[in-house]
Amino acid sequence: MPEDAEAVRHWWRTSIIDMAPGQIAFRGEAIEDLIGNVSFAQMIWHMVRGGVPSKEEAALFEAALVAGVDHGPQAPSIAAARMAATCGVGLNNAMATAVNMLGDVHGGAGEQCAELYFGISARIDNGERLSDAVKAGLNDWRATYGKIVSGFGHRFHKPVDPRAPRLLQLVHDAAEVGTVSGRYADIGEAVQEELAQQRGGRAIAMNIDGATAVIFCELGFPAPLSRGLFCLSRSVGILSHAWEQMQQGGRNKGPMPPKYLPLYQPTGTE
Repeated sequence: MPEDAEAVRHWWRTSIIDMAPGQIAFRGEAIEDLIGNVSFAQMIWHMVRGGVPSKEEAALFEAALVAGVDHGPQAPSIAAARMAATCGVGLNNAMATAVNMLGDVHGGAGEQCAELYFGISARIDNGERLSDAVKAGLNDWRATYGKIVSGFGHRFHKPVDPRAPRLLQLVHDAAEVGTVSGRYADIGEAVQEELAQQRGGRAIAMNIDGATAVIFCELGFPAPLSRGLFCLSRSVGILSHAWEQMQQGGRNKGPMPPKYLPLYQPTGTE
């Protein structure tokens, strides 16, 4: 093979897909062998990290993906998708508008929460007790990110986000049969308890980011993938809402009905 052709082939080298005329294989597995034999959740796992998870691992993984699909038009990303759909764009444009809003505060907090969990876990590996590791981990977190702890607290669900207890129970069930260790469920619940104590005994919700981060950590996904996987999950709700808005019609719908106008506040006034 000419040297320049070899250089071109190395430009986008990948271990994900081997594609040639009449041939498609993902991480060494022919597509025709995967179709009909693995679930979509298993395929996501296979593409992102290689290998096909066990049915038990896949079930826990899928539970996290199901839990995060939607939270209604009050969620900024969903509202943005619906507004975009009234501006004459296609479904892909509406979806891209929404996904691009899943940042550190909305939707991307799972990555930061996973970092917190992994940091606490490392402290435990170094011999610290769970309670001490949690306190120290939270102190380190706040020194870097500030007082608000990603994965905990919710604007609407107080003191319980209904998604979290169900997901945590599934993790504990999986730990009992050896599918996962259960360490990160213990860490997440200990963080929740410590935050409540620091609030003078007032309970605080573990939110969807905190709960799914537990599962992604239990299954061995690196922290940044918590954000990417949540984007995949929430894309289902985004697609649903964008499509529904297209069916309902409407043009140039803003964030509030036209009869309500933003408050004009001259500079320097409060």
